[in-house]
Amino acid sequence: MEESETLDFQALERELQIALTLDEKHKRENDAKFRAIHQKVGSYEEFRDIVLASHLKPLEMRDKLGARNQPWNSCAGVTSAKASVPVELSKHTDSRPRTSAEFSRDWRRYYCTGPEKYAFLVTLGAQLLESIFCAEIGFGLLGEFLVVLCNHFQPEDAQTIYWILLHLSQTQRFGLSVDFLSSSEREKGQTLFQMLEQKLGVPLQQGSEADLGPTGTAQEACVTEETVNVQLMKAMQQLMKSYRFT
Repeated sequence: MEESETLDFQALERELQIALTLDEKHKRENDAKFRAIHQKVGSYEEFRDIVLASHLKPLEMRDKLGARNQPWNSCAGVTSAKASVPVELSKHTDSRPRTSAEFSRDWRRYYCTGPEKYAFLVTLGAQLLESIFCAEIGFGLLGEFLVVLCNHFQPEDAQTIYWILLHLSQTQRFGLSVDFLSSSEREKGQTLFQMLEQKLGVPLQQGSEADLGPTGTAQEACVTEETVNVQLMKAMQQLMKSYRFT
């Protein structure tokens, strides 16, 4: 065999090692993707972070308890007994989220109970929520919104909730979010719309002639009331079609 035809076993071994490494990386990242989908991450940024961190491994017992001569923080000085007491971080952030990633972070980290999540949504309001989710509503969030708003519905917030549902329906890829609603989430959504109809569909209180003004009449007030109610019901039905509850 000529020298040029001699196999370079070291080169073959390197190529094989590279191929095995790439195959392992592909399998690890693919498993991370399925794990992220199963966890129902709130945004693409969280999904990407889970995949990028798939190579990290948790600390083992010897890593935590092993002897260590060097302090973890060499810049930290000796602290007093008072300073060593754990301090609980503020539960809620002061700043409002501006992006889907920031919302998902606050939604998972700072607002853990149903009433807290409900107050968070109502406080942010319809226009800000539409701005946050202008590209798309994070995976699974729409169903969580419907469940929270239904379970903790307050009649005085009916109009605010209506506008929230309306503005969310105007975000991009909204139909895809509706497709991923579970059967229980759909039931909660239908119940929520029923409560909104009961609250917002109540006929307006008829005022006295003095309240109608010098040119108003009871007949004109009745016509105006009927017109408003008809328009409201049409808008509600159209919104329910967007959520595919009809």
